[in-house]
Amino acid sequence: MQTKETELIKRIVAGDTESFAALADRYSRSVYSLTARIAGSAEDAEELTQDTFLKAFDSLGRFDGRSAFATWLYRIACNTALSHVRRKRRPACPIDERRLAALPDDEAERLEDIVDRESKLEALGRAVELLEPEERALVTLFYYDDRTISECAAVMELTEGNVKVRLHRIRKKLYLLVNELIDGKE
Repeated sequence: MQTKETELIKRIVAGDTESFAALADRYSRSVYSLTARIAGSAEDAEELTQDTFLKAFDSLGRFDGRSAFATWLYRIACNTALSHVRRKRRPACPIDERRLAALPDDEAERLEDIVDRESKLEALGRAVELLEPEERALVTLFYYDDRTISECAAVMELTEGNVKVRLHRIRKKLYLLVNELIDGKE
């Protein structure tokens, strides 16, 4: 698929701008999903998806192929959504850093064990919404979109080690948040 995409991109850059619709069709759902989770709003996600594709179209001539087109596009989507959220200034995640540090690592790994019923899944979804925008982006890429650690690192412009550490901390936050949402306990 990448060679077909590369050829399509070359045609678009050469002036066949109508072919950009094929790329937009192929990636619009994924971009919308990513921006919706980061922004927390379907209305904002629609606008952010359009902004992402406009930015991608304007920058397509600078796409160098060092990464997959999808990775390049998701980086644009992620940065667009994060900039939007920063301008809106959502309240921060209500987890005290001391509580987070005190939570044993293996306890956070049990998050999957406590999410066994529909109400717990709903609490997990609400907990994800409470995360910082960058954390929601990483959760979306890794858990919802099944991106690899290296793809997440490329999109978020982080090292692979940093992605692993952040995902670990996010799991700990989610563990605390889910427990609070379910029954007010840690």
